[in-house]
Amino acid sequence: MKNYDHSFHAFIQGIILIGFAMLILSLVLTGNIVYYIAPTMMPFIYFALVTFFILGIVQVFRSTKDDEEDSSCGCEHDHQISGPSWLKLIIYGIFILPVLFGFTLPDRSLDSSVAANRGIQFGGGSNPQAAEGNVNSASEAESGNTARAEAYLDDPDGYLDSIGASSEEEEEHYTMEEIYDEEWFDDYYQELAEEMLEKDTVIVTDENYLDMMTVLDLYLDEFIGKEIEITGFAYREPGFDPDQIVAARFAMTCCTADASVYGTMIEAADSANVEDDTWMVAWGTIEKGHYKDQQIPVVTEAHIEEIDEPESPYVYPNF
Repeated sequence: MKNYDHSFHAFIQGIILIGFAMLILSLVLTGNIVYYIAPTMMPFIYFALVTFFILGIVQVFRSTKDDEEDSSCGCEHDHQISGPSWLKLIIYGIFILPVLFGFTLPDRSLDSSVAANRGIQFGGGSNPQAAEGNVNSASEAESGNTARAEAYLDDPDGYLDSIGASSEEEEEHYTMEEIYDEEWFDDYYQELAEEMLEKDTVIVTDENYLDMMTVLDLYLDEFIGKEIEITGFAYREPGFDPDQIVAARFAMTCCTADASVYGTMIEAADSANVEDDTWMVAWGTIEKGHYKDQQIPVVTEAHIEEIDEPESPYVYPNF
């Protein structure tokens, strides 16, 4: 009886592992994996697929062994699930139900209901006007780092003691302006801004979405009056005017658990006819606006056209 229980549990565990492998394979083959995982995580998905399948096959193979030697590790301990049958059913159900739901429930992208719960960020959230403090130049930062390095080389013990004392007296803070004064940051986004300013129409694509949100925050004054075309799903917040709507996108770094919502305010006469979560492309003129005491870019006098959901509904950081 003990060997039978061991074989049964090994078989069920193997089927569960193979079920997870088949679910992952199904999502990959249908392309629906994009609803849950960022493309940069796909190597880990393939690794998990192969690992689950191999471990499942091993467990099923173990379930065919009948003798005591194959069903025991020889440590004189019982590694099977102890307790009544209903408890074992609950434990296995915790693993079986996700597989069943994965195959039966429809795959869909995150929508405005999730955006309302998580909160939406207008633009790239990097407007330096929202920061406080003074800007330190790169040369000043470099000279400060050099001075600290020389102090450490002259008297390592004394320098470490001074750091400990100063950290207790005063905590060092960095403002947003100091962060955005980094040379790599300025060069990259300034070059992108100059490139877009040369175009007749600024076209925000899936590939440059997050970068353009940051550019519009940093160089909004230079883009005022510029034509823009942007795609997103319709989103509204309580208190919006009838002509106001947001073209929103979910940005994902790893998976849906870390997805953030970015949006651009659209002012269009026909925006009231667009239902929430409808995918749309809007084009109009960039102007400076404010929402809840935050300076944001606003697409005014916009025209809206409803479109089908893109093949990849999310946008990703451009590493």
